[in-house]
Amino acid sequence: MKSILVVDDDENIRMIVMYMLEREGYHVIGAKDGKEAQEFIDGSETPDMALFDVMMPYMDGFELLSYARAKQEWSDIPIIMLTAKSQETDIVKALDNGASDYITKPFKPNELLARMRRHL
Repeated sequence: MKSILVVDDDENIRMIVMYMLEREGYHVIGAKDGKEAQEFIDGSETPDMALFDVMMPYMDGFELLSYARAKQEWSDIPIIMLTAKSQETDIVKALDNGASDYITKPFKPNELLARMRRHL
């Protein structure tokens, strides 16, 4: 069973995404902010994929992306940015810093699942 880390400070979105992924057969781990995600990255088994929001307290998604990519065991993990930030500069920044994909909110569930399958 593939494991997915979902990091989003909006509890409603995090729960919706987690529920959707669990129904698809994934093992899902949730983190409510960058700090909790950083603790997971430092001390837990590496997931098969991660979904990061951008606008979060303590550590935003761009900082979290850089932090994760600096870890050897995270260098090849697909990381998809799932965020309301839709400016081209944000998308380019994320992709240039190692994001595997970038999806803007509100997202289409089937598109998210298709992009995830492509990276898994």
